[in-house]
Amino acid sequence: MGGLREVAVPFVVTGPSGVAVRTRLKGLTAGDEEVLRLVGAHLGSLASRDLMARCADGLEHSAESWAARKRGLTGVSSSRWAGSVTKATHDQWALARRGQAAHIQNLEAGVKVIRHRLSLPVGHKGTKRAAGGYRSRREWHAKTRRLRVLEDRLERVRAERDAGRVRVVRGGRRLARTRHHLADAGLTEAQWRRRWEAGRWFFQADGESGKRFGNETIRVTPEGEVSIKLPAPLAHLANAAHGRYALATKVSFAHRGTEWADRVAANRAVAYRIHHDTGRGRWYVTASWQIPAAQTVPLEAALAHGVIGVDTNADHLAAWRLGTHGNPCGDPRRFAYDLTGTAPHRDAQVRHALTRLLHWAKACGVTAIAVEDLDFQAEKTREKHGRRRRFRQLISGMPTGRLRARLVSMADAIGIAIIAVDPAYTSKWGAQHWQKPLTSTTRRTSRHDAASIAIGRRAQGHPVRRRTAPPPHDRSDRAGHRTVQADRRALGREETRPRIPGPRTRCVPPDAERTRATRASNTVRGARSDQEWVQDSLLLTE
Repeated sequence: MGGLREVAVPFVVTGPSGVAVRTRLKGLTAGDEEVLRLVGAHLGSLASRDLMARCADGLEHSAESWAARKRGLTGVSSSRWAGSVTKATHDQWALARRGQAAHIQNLEAGVKVIRHRLSLPVGHKGTKRAAGGYRSRREWHAKTRRLRVLEDRLERVRAERDAGRVRVVRGGRRLARTRHHLADAGLTEAQWRRRWEAGRWFFQADGESGKRFGNETIRVTPEGEVSIKLPAPLAHLANAAHGRYALATKVSFAHRGTEWADRVAANRAVAYRIHHDTGRGRWYVTASWQIPAAQTVPLEAALAHGVIGVDTNADHLAAWRLGTHGNPCGDPRRFAYDLTGTAPHRDAQVRHALTRLLHWAKACGVTAIAVEDLDFQAEKTREKHGRRRRFRQLISGMPTGRLRARLVSMADAIGIAIIAVDPAYTSKWGAQHWQKPLTSTTRRTSRHDAASIAIGRRAQGHPVRRRTAPPPHDRSDRAGHRTVQADRRALGREETRPRIPGPRTRCVPPDAERTRATRASNTVRGARSDQEWVQDSLLLTE
């Protein structure tokens, strides 16, 4: 198997470490909405100022500068609001640094590919492992200019990384660019302005264990009453004691509501975030908290009742149930989703597909689902795939990260383990060894269905191919059984049936003696002259 890379060992994915639930703030008065806007805008301006100070510090940031920033924010808000703002600022700066490192990696990969292809003669054919030369002199010349652009961009980004500079846009870079393309986005300037201002608000508070109801800044009681600690400049708007503003509405969490109520009643930490959907004109509150890491189930225990192999595609999930010995059971299943439209629509489509998958797994009694450990971050560059635009769109449309995160979270709630396997050669080998044998006049097996079998068998530790080669010395079963789909002690294993003395009937014990001779042939050609009939009073048939 020269030229094939080593396949990684499958592993059970660790469960989620946190929970987030959301509900709508219904029945708000005009005064409530005005107070929420004022608080969000004031804290948002503080967050923007703190982020600018953090970016100016760069790599010279220290605990002293953090404390100085927090003291400056405490006077115009509160100590807890200042802590939430500075923590969010550090998280945003760290996220920008990780994005900067990923951008550098993509630029380096693009430069490497272009340099390799430019070093080859024009029209030179490539291989499966490396791309060939460019097709024409015109394309070769265009890529030389492209190489210079990427090298300059890479040098600039590296200099920014070494200096500790990051590029962050509060509210989102995409929304900022939409301002110049309002007609394409279907927005007016006023609509964009409302969305931009709401995106730059800051309205989130971290929880504290031991404090009343788990959060002193945004407090939600077990009865659903919501109150907010107002910043110092807005303290005159308070309608409750201790500078708090109580909303004229009550909330309840439908999902994990009992778990949330238990934490609030025990004064355990719960973080809250309030945000405004300008398109619908609705306010929402999100509660989140940490949960202890679940004990990872051993791989053998997860596979005790078989596994469901799932092949992820751009528009559907192809799944097939496999028995404990790696044999496909029943018919394949397909769970479709549509990833066009808005982000909430795409997210709902993925969630509904995973819900149907988990319900089917629960009905089958399977406690493990095998998925591919996909990561297309290094595969989306146009320098690597060149003219294969449709392929780049295909892999860019696969929701691998979001799908896996949601699947792990939803499966953990119902006790199903998720097994991640190496995606190497699953589609190719699955189609080679399983697509044709499982295709019949009544069932058409697709390439994706066959890939799901390969994924499930790899999770179980079986080879993808259906049979191993027979023993080399005489191509018989004397040196060992040729199939790897069943254990040596499994019933129904393909082997020579052992000789059991006595008649094979349930009417007599297995150690009973045979009372009838071999039956004569029914044809004249097969009859023997020296054969005689023996008949006892009690006839035992086989």
